[in-house]
Amino acid sequence: MTGGQAGEPQAGRWVGTPVPRREDPRMLRGAATFVEDIPRPHAHHLAFVRSPVAAGRIAGIGTEDARAVPGVLAVVTAADLGHPSLTAVLERDEFVPTSMPLLAHDRVRYAGEPVVAVVAESRYVAEDAAERVWCDIEECDPVLSLADAASTPVHPEAPDGVLVDLQMFADDLLDESLARAPLVLEETFRSGRVTAAPMEARACLAEWRDRDEQLVLHCSTQVPHQVRTGVAQALGIAERQVRVVAPDVGGGFGLKCVVGREEVVAAAVAARWRVPVRWTEDRQENLTAAFHGHEQEYRVRAGFDAEGRFVGVDADIVCSVGAYSAYPFSCGVEPLMAATELPGVYKVGRYAARARGVATNKPPTAPYRGVSRPQIVLVMERLLDKAARRLGIDRVEIRRRNTIAPHEFPYTGPNGITYEPGSYLEALERCVREVTDAGWWERRAGGDGLRRGIGLVNFSERTAYGTATMGLRRMQMTPGFDVSHVRMDASGDVVVTSGTCGHGQGHETTFAQIVADRLGIRPERVKLRQGDTDLVSFGWGTWGSRSLVIGGGAAAVAARTLAGRLKAIAGELLEVGPGDIELADGYARVRGVPEARVAVEEIAATVHFRSHTLSRHHDQLLEARGAADPPGMFSNAAHAALVEVDPGTGDARVVDYLVVEDCGVVVNPTVVDGQVRGGVAQGIAAALYEELTYSPEGQPLAGTFMDYLVPTASEIPPVAVHHLQTPCELTETGAKGMGEGGTIGAPAAVLAALNDALRDCEADLDHIPVRPADILRVLTTGTRTEREDTA
Repeated sequence: MTGGQAGEPQAGRWVGTPVPRREDPRMLRGAATFVEDIPRPHAHHLAFVRSPVAAGRIAGIGTEDARAVPGVLAVVTAADLGHPSLTAVLERDEFVPTSMPLLAHDRVRYAGEPVVAVVAESRYVAEDAAERVWCDIEECDPVLSLADAASTPVHPEAPDGVLVDLQMFADDLLDESLARAPLVLEETFRSGRVTAAPMEARACLAEWRDRDEQLVLHCSTQVPHQVRTGVAQALGIAERQVRVVAPDVGGGFGLKCVVGREEVVAAAVAARWRVPVRWTEDRQENLTAAFHGHEQEYRVRAGFDAEGRFVGVDADIVCSVGAYSAYPFSCGVEPLMAATELPGVYKVGRYAARARGVATNKPPTAPYRGVSRPQIVLVMERLLDKAARRLGIDRVEIRRRNTIAPHEFPYTGPNGITYEPGSYLEALERCVREVTDAGWWERRAGGDGLRRGIGLVNFSERTAYGTATMGLRRMQMTPGFDVSHVRMDASGDVVVTSGTCGHGQGHETTFAQIVADRLGIRPERVKLRQGDTDLVSFGWGTWGSRSLVIGGGAAAVAARTLAGRLKAIAGELLEVGPGDIELADGYARVRGVPEARVAVEEIAATVHFRSHTLSRHHDQLLEARGAADPPGMFSNAAHAALVEVDPGTGDARVVDYLVVEDCGVVVNPTVVDGQVRGGVAQGIAAALYEELTYSPEGQPLAGTFMDYLVPTASEIPPVAVHHLQTPCELTETGAKGMGEGGTIGAPAAVLAALNDALRDCEADLDHIPVRPADILRVLTTGTRTEREDTA
């Protein structure tokens, strides 16, 4: 089955069939179209002059030498553009809004911040000219750690360094409950700063089209409509004058679900100088100056009764959000997520949580894949493992006692969230059984000098946030809904437009399966078009495990409406009522009389070319629109990791990995497995390899993949994936989102396995990433180790 052929449906339905991804052939042949593949022979190129220091006041900028370089069209400062900026807003008293200038003009707030843009006839000329720009910056001491945030405020508007401070939950009886608890743990957990490092870095091509009076921006993004809004607002033009098109996009992971200043600068230059303008981020820029994520600290008090059940949890959460709030989500996205969803699948009793976003002289953070949930799962799972050890309870048994049970659904926790039915306990039990059957416990015993450990975690993933849920965050721009348009042409083929924007998830395949089932045709006859703001009135793009559920749900609604029209027309042609018609195998046929049928393409041709032959009134075209806006739901999974530790070198490797996941109805098992495995790889990377570190002066120390350790295939083990299916009653398709689950569970599973491998050392590793030096320190001292807050 190659070239997009779908094979045959299972049980008469395309949903649930492992249809090959129709995107893959063009990707593998090199026939995909990324931003850099769009031909514009006479396009100019941008190069950015970036701040060489982490913090300081700009005393002067010299551009004369750069302007004199042959081939340079312009050397652009903030003043040349009119000092435009992007401002993300939470409508909360606890939030301090800070504008992010497109180009820094008074102060620089991180090493790598763009200060000047050079426009030239080639990238080489632009970069050469950029080296001739001088910036006189009066350097000051940077704020790099969470502990130093109040020493020298990054923004005068926030003198204490805090951009958002949220007491999300409080309980007057919590302290009393903890005081009576037989066991109280007071623990600190930390996670390192990471970056998405997609295969395709950020890129854009901007041009002004006089005929349409429109700025067209081809952009590698997850959120075309939000980029359109950001560009329009920053440049002071109407949204109809901006068209954003995302061609094939080579990965995003949250980096591309916010609006980058460089993209808006390119748009501003194209609009002002009326020339096509390109900018493509190089890898050094991507690592040092793009959006980052996940630098967080959790100080937690957790009480347990004698049976190992949670009595209460009190969490104080601090997130390093970098120098600015990313547009449009703001810097509040990680603190809000962490405080709201920390309990997860567990009944924690009483609950209180405070979460802060602290400004530092580092690049701003974006909603990196998982958005605080890798950290909160790590926190909860470590607490349970610690309590199990202190109380002498089996690790699996303590999870059984604390997990929301099937008979308790719908369950409303002390965090105010109501959890719909899920397979929380079933997934845990299945995971334990698979680990046992695979012989992991025997492998753990070792005997060859290596230390081995098994980590088990159980968690949920809130997905497909609709406007009702996102509205609770009180963002000025509240995402949630999506719309879709489904139309059938005269040949019977179907085009689906959506406000989603795939960047590797397989939307072209899965959306086609959903629509094909409702119209009774093969998926090859359905083409998805997305990522173009002129195709869809509005959409919120692809992030937060939302696209298949919300975007696919909207397409399902539209396809169902279109199916009703096909049945009505077929009923007239076959002289029966619409209720007697079923759509299957490319035909509209009379139920119980299979020979009485009419091909879908014949219906389409009749409507388009011979509508006068129809006696009853029908819509003149075969098309329909649909919308979806579910409240948000929970996928869940249990993960297990088997690690090996070399006591001589401290080197740790994950040698086997197992996932039992429940994302509701599985539209395409192949696609789900791919998403899970990719997420697990990213989570393993966060646990063992990837981290952005800084010198005391605020200089980034990881500027290449020699320093920022993205794992290769050699570091990623086999990942077995097992599916449970609890259909979701809140969605059109019964599916739940699942794009982030692998990343969410893997760091906790790997960290648990490492601690298990070091079980006889009486040591706790409570941070990620864990380096060989950390392991050697535990093996050498045999005492508890806690990584210090790092710059």
